[in-house]
Order: sequence, then structure tokens, then C-alpha cells
Amino acid sequence: MQRIPRHLSLWLMLMVTAFFMQTAQARELPDFTELVKQAAPGVVNISSTREVEQRSMPFGGSHGQDIPEFFRRFFEDQMPPGHGQRGPGSAQELQSLGSGFVISKDGYVLTNAHVVDGADSIVVRLNDRRELDAELIGADAKTDIALLKIDGKDLPTLNLGDSEKLEVGEWVAAIGSPFGFDHSVTAGIVSAINRTLPSDAYVPFIQTDVAINPGNSGGPLFNLEGQVIGINSQIFTRSGGFMGLSFAIPINVAMDIADQLRDDGRVSRGWLGVVIQPVSKDLAESFGMDGPEGALIADVAPDAPAAKAGLKAGDIVLSVNGETVERSATLPRLVGRIDPDSDAKLEILRDGERITKTVTVGEWPEEEMPMAASGGKSDPRTRLGVTVASLSEEQLESLDLSSGVRVEQVAPDSVAASAGVRPGDVIVSLDQQDIDSGKRLSEVVSSIEGNRAVPLRLYRDGRSLFVALRLGEK
Repeated sequence: MQRIPRHLSLWLMLMVTAFFMQTAQARELPDFTELVKQAAPGVVNISSTREVEQRSMPFGGSHGQDIPEFFRRFFEDQMPPGHGQRGPGSAQELQSLGSGFVISKDGYVLTNAHVVDGADSIVVRLNDRRELDAELIGADAKTDIALLKIDGKDLPTLNLGDSEKLEVGEWVAAIGSPFGFDHSVTAGIVSAINRTLPSDAYVPFIQTDVAINPGNSGGPLFNLEGQVIGINSQIFTRSGGFMGLSFAIPINVAMDIADQLRDDGRVSRGWLGVVIQPVSKDLAESFGMDGPEGALIADVAPDAPAAKAGLKAGDIVLSVNGETVERSATLPRLVGRIDPDSDAKLEILRDGERITKTVTVGEWPEEEMPMAASGGKSDPRTRLGVTVASLSEEQLESLDLSSGVRVEQVAPDSVAASAGVRPGDVIVSLDQQDIDSGKRLSEVVSSIEGNRAVPLRLYRDGRSLFVALRLGEK
């Protein structure tokens, strides 16, 4: 009997070992088939339509497609045939596609606020192909949560989990309608938790590597037990498509918002009335800190809860009710979830000493509460949406300006934000009138009648520029 050469025998042993190792690894990978069978009936497709005025986009862009890198809330805008022939100022129907899921047998549905933003009509398509008109119960732009209601009985619902128990490295799966393909399933792991994204200070996002694309927005994110632990909301992209960074709103946050929308039709959140900024390495050293942490109070609104509690500019908030403020963006989230009129204990650093202040938290105003450095409340908070501070003569001279006020904060979704105004900009003039104080800015804003565009002159990064500002009706 011919013997197998030794080198061939060794090769066969290695191949057999590799085969069994691959088989063992395959057995360890999660199987999502049962999860999908149980959960798919409760996932819905959402389409909303709205009529908009067609207008040309600057620099030849359209819907932000030329922006190279950004966090994108993702839904799919579909233009009707022939829309390109419409002239500027004409109306066109815009359709947005997204996902959602049923949370109660009588027809309450959760999705993202941006999926139904400005919608004239909303249609929910169920797994069994039924299409039902939906009523918007309420939406909260700050957390990007919307609650819908459809008529139905004994509808299939999803089991909700506890996002507080989620750990990095866990397997998760998403079901949604990317690019309109209903009930597509993708899977991955939790990459990070408690992520803070630009302009989203109120949500501790769940970061995953689950493949998410336009149309997934508002759909559920599941753990291996088939429980919803998040709502897919944003992606980080250079191309407009999936790049391995997707973000979901924790279900605990979403349900708190949904309960308030269902019961009250609105969301209330805690408010201190402070302007904050990050603590850089240099600032930390200047304050005698071992390293950067906390939120530095740059200003305090007169008569705001923080002012009444004795907080002042220069204080660094280190914790709220025992929870560490790791960075400035953490503070609004911690304070925002405190019930208005409740007491909160803030640990702050002042003059090198850690002290505790008790603050009776107020309710976040309907609009941003900007303030001028002069201390007076200003009308721009309702029409412009900025916080401004006066500049000293020395500061104006260094900028080679004769007048101007510095923008401290810009309210999300405000008129100023829509025009591209940023914190750090200097407002030099509005409607061709010089601005030398917060009070003057209020006067000019108040004097502008009707819904018309006015020129706003800014000083940014060593140069002046104009932007068009449309204030809207008073």
C-alpha cells in the first residue's frame, strides 16, 4: 500500500483543521432569521408629501449633495417627473420616504421627525401591504422623534428593550426601507454609546456599523433578543451612502419623548439659562485643572435659573446630580431630562475650588433665549435666533471694525441658522444699518416689516461677507 507523502499528509491535516474551525466560527455567528420573522410585521414604510416652492440652489448644488463630509439625516427625496422644467417660484410636490415601527396595538407609530417635517400628508404602509393615512400627533426636532397615529386594531407591535443595558460590541440588526426597498435587514455591532453629534446635544447616540442608507431613517434597531433598543437616525458620510458610521436614538430617550407627545402634544425639558463652551487643554491649565473636563459657563442670562442660583461666568460645571459632565455637550443633555421646577445639584469649579450649587431648573423656552451683553432680553430670540455679545473698543480695533456684535450661539432650525450664521461670526450690519449692541440689533430686527429678505453683513475669518436673511412675519 502506497504511503501518502509527509508534506501532503500535513497539508491535508491543516485543511481539515481549517474546515472545522470555520464551521465552529460559523456556528458562533448570530442567526437573525427568527428575529426578522417576529419583528418584520411591526416595521412600516412611511411616505410623506409636501408642496414646496422651487428655487435654484447656489453654486449649482442640490439638497446638499456637494458637501463633502457631514452628518446626514437620511430620507429619500423623490422629485416628480418633469420637475426640472418648472421655473423658480413655482410649486412642486416633494416626497420623502422613511421607516417606522408600531408601538401600540391601537396604531401609534414611531419615526424620525425629519421624515415627516413639513408634510402635508403622511401614509403608512404595513407589512401586509395596507396603506393607511397617518395623523401627526407631535414631533420634537431637538431629538428628531415624531409620533404618528393610524386607525387600526390589534396591529403587530414590537417589543421594546432597555437601551441603558446596551454594551459596546453587542450584535444588533436594523430593518427598514433603504432606497424604498421594504423590510431590508442589515446587521452589525454596537461601535460606541453616548455619542454626541453636532447640533444634537440632547441625544446620547448609539453608534453602530450596521449598513444604513437613505430610507432607513426612523426604522428600529434590534438587539439579539428581538427588542428595539434604538431608532436609526443619522449616518456619517462623504458620498451620501453608507460608510460604516451610523447613529441611532436610544429607545429610552425616544419613548420618553413619545409619551410626552402623546400626553401633552409637546415636550418639556430642563433649562439653566447659560451660554457654555468647551474646556480646552489650555483653558483647563489656566483654571488649574489636571485636564479638560466639564462645561465652562461663558455667560448667564439675567433672571434665568442659573443666575438665581448664583452661577456666574467662569464657573465650570463638573457634574449634575452626580453624573459627570465629560464635555460641554453633555450638560444640555443632562439638564434637559430634568423635570422643570425640580432641584438639581451642580458640582462646579470656581476659583480652583469644587463647590456645590442647588439650582431650581426652569423649562426650556419655546424659542432660544438669547441675550445681549448689556443684560437686556432681546427681540431677536423670536425672529433671528442668536445670542450676541458686545465687543470692546480694543476688540473692534483688532478686527479693524467700527461696530459689530459677536454671535455666541445660534439656535438650531432658526432663521440665522438657515442663513448660515455661525457662532463666532461678528454681525456688522443688518438691512444696511450698523449694529453696535444687542439692543441695536433688537431695534433693527423689530423694524423689519413683513416676510422679506434683508442683507446681513458678517465678519468671519478675517473677511466680510453678506448673507440674505428672511425673518418671516412678526
